[in-house]
Amino acid sequence: MDDDANGGPVRLDLKGLKCPLPALHTRRALERAAPGARIIVECTDPMAAIDIPHLVNQTGNELEDAQTTALPLVFRIRKRAEPASG
Repeated sequence: MDDDANGGPVRLDLKGLKCPLPALHTRRALERAAPGARIIVECTDPMAAIDIPHLVNQTGNELEDAQTTALPLVFRIRKRAEPASG
């Protein structure tokens, strides 16, 4: 369950990007991440407080924590495990 090559969480610095770019970059990172990987997203777009939790829910991943009361907004996401085959 490595998160990145060093075993830590993948960090996305999306500060300064405007909607819809933070959500698009987060979606791409989730698609590339291994099951169980952690992703930390930092951004300054206020719309991300709505968009990123919605994206995480829509894709079946887990939003472990969201800090949305001050900038930068910080989201800690865990990629879902792959569904069992059979």
